[in-house]
Amino acid sequence: MTTEGLPGRPGAAAVEARRGLVSPGDRLRANAAAFGDKPALVFPVAGTQEHRSRTFAELDAESDRYAAGFASNGVALGTRTVVMMPVGADLFAVIFGLLKLGAVPVIVDPGMGLRRMLDCYRVAGARAFIGVPAAQAVRLLRPDAFAGIRTVVTAGRRWCWGGATLSGLAATAAAPPRPAIEADDLVMISFTSGSTGSAKGVESTHGALAEMVRQAATHYRHTASDVCLVTSLSFAFLHLLTGATCVVPAIDFARVADTEPAMITDLVRRYAVTAMFGSPALLDPLARHLDGTGEQVPTLRLVVSGGAPVANEVVARLRRVLAPQQGRMHVTYGATEAVPIASIEAGELLDEVRPAGHGGAGTCVGRPVDGVDLRVIRATDGPIPDWTAVRPAAPDEIGEIVVSGPTVSRRYVGSAAANANAKIVEAERIWHRTGDLGRIDEQGRVWFAGRRSDVVRTAGGPLYPVPCETVLDEHPEVRRTALVGVGDPGRQQPVVCVELREGVPATQRPRIERELRELAQRHEATRSLTDFRFHPAFPVDVRHNAKIDHGRLAAWAARTRTGRTAGRPRRSGTA
Repeated sequence: MTTEGLPGRPGAAAVEARRGLVSPGDRLRANAAAFGDKPALVFPVAGTQEHRSRTFAELDAESDRYAAGFASNGVALGTRTVVMMPVGADLFAVIFGLLKLGAVPVIVDPGMGLRRMLDCYRVAGARAFIGVPAAQAVRLLRPDAFAGIRTVVTAGRRWCWGGATLSGLAATAAAPPRPAIEADDLVMISFTSGSTGSAKGVESTHGALAEMVRQAATHYRHTASDVCLVTSLSFAFLHLLTGATCVVPAIDFARVADTEPAMITDLVRRYAVTAMFGSPALLDPLARHLDGTGEQVPTLRLVVSGGAPVANEVVARLRRVLAPQQGRMHVTYGATEAVPIASIEAGELLDEVRPAGHGGAGTCVGRPVDGVDLRVIRATDGPIPDWTAVRPAAPDEIGEIVVSGPTVSRRYVGSAAANANAKIVEAERIWHRTGDLGRIDEQGRVWFAGRRSDVVRTAGGPLYPVPCETVLDEHPEVRRTALVGVGDPGRQQPVVCVELREGVPATQRPRIERELRELAQRHEATRSLTDFRFHPAFPVDVRHNAKIDHGRLAAWAARTRTGRTAGRPRRSGTA
């Protein structure tokens, strides 16, 4: 099987994976046989403070009924299927039902807004649509985005449109088909958040998913005995496939930063949660809550942070919380196209590499996880036609991070330009250009320096955002900073946008600016920074609410450039 739109074919690893592939449907069946009455999902009841559970046996049986019903309505191996449902037990049963058929769920983050969502659906090439009534109304009102849809299933009450309903399919008694699924078959199409450009449809394969399950078991030591708090759908499926119980909190998955830390603490204690993933936007207030109240979470053995760089202060707080039960925290680096890429444990991060980070070295994201081949190459803005055109970065030189391996997506859907810009062919393998900049130190650890598109290109040379920001973020009253450039590339003026911590009054801005200037002068990486501007609330990505949108901040800085006087309070603006 070749990869459409890109030269090359699956390598030996993919061929070997195909021979022993265990599909998601088979994993769920095995878990149902082994842990039948154990809860697979614990989920909130809408409008109440109560939770219900669904066992592995129930999830397996329900997804079987859905699979049989979908098959009778034309869904089969390879059918791309839009799924627009709220996070809950039904969503998991529907997606497992599709995976059992070898159908391909198309997942778009609703937080990116309707227009961008429709753009994603327009290029996905879906033939089936499963959604709640409101989603069906969108489909009818914007038919251009769903032109290829042939099968419609409504999750809820069906109104003026045709097709089946989930409640009707739940009564299906027939056994579902069990097609032969290979490692190179698509398992899912998920879209990037678009926080650093247009959202792109990432094609993931069954072989990649199987490797992610293996990595979760070996790297994070996830087992069937774990109880995992769900704040990310991707991690939820990995947990379920390992046989762990997933506790789904009543949160807005598009606005995880608004999550109440007391509610998370209550769920961890109530259900004896052992592991959780969270973005810094969720973990920061949680760490502050636990540190400030002294509440104990004695069962929590593992916290994984990802989605954006996390401050050392947050890592230190969570490490203190986990210390009594000898728990661990991992800081993970990855992308929609490759999850995970690298990881580092809190002990090594705080005890060994934190001093270097304070000096402007950037953010250490650890070593590549097992199975991921990571290189740093000389950064370039144009496509790289094949590996022979690659120029490796010198030792300890900042360059673009590229990755290859069984978990790395080989292509985007429906975008030859995106594939040309982000993929490099080397014989039988495909390298993915992350668009991130970094370097590798003598111990093989990766240091993240920021996005290639966010580099500030001054007359004196490039300034990399993250090495500068990690220095300035150490100010105790600063929540976060963002280095952006104003003007034409090559002659850009660096501007530091500053977001203060909640409760710090505007009257303190002159003092804080003076202290930031003094802090900047102590380090080579930040010595040239003299323009500081206070912003009320940074724009961030829709998925993790943590990745700073430097492009929007640069536009804001360009609009507010004139009339600024150093050391005086500045009027708040919006990006």
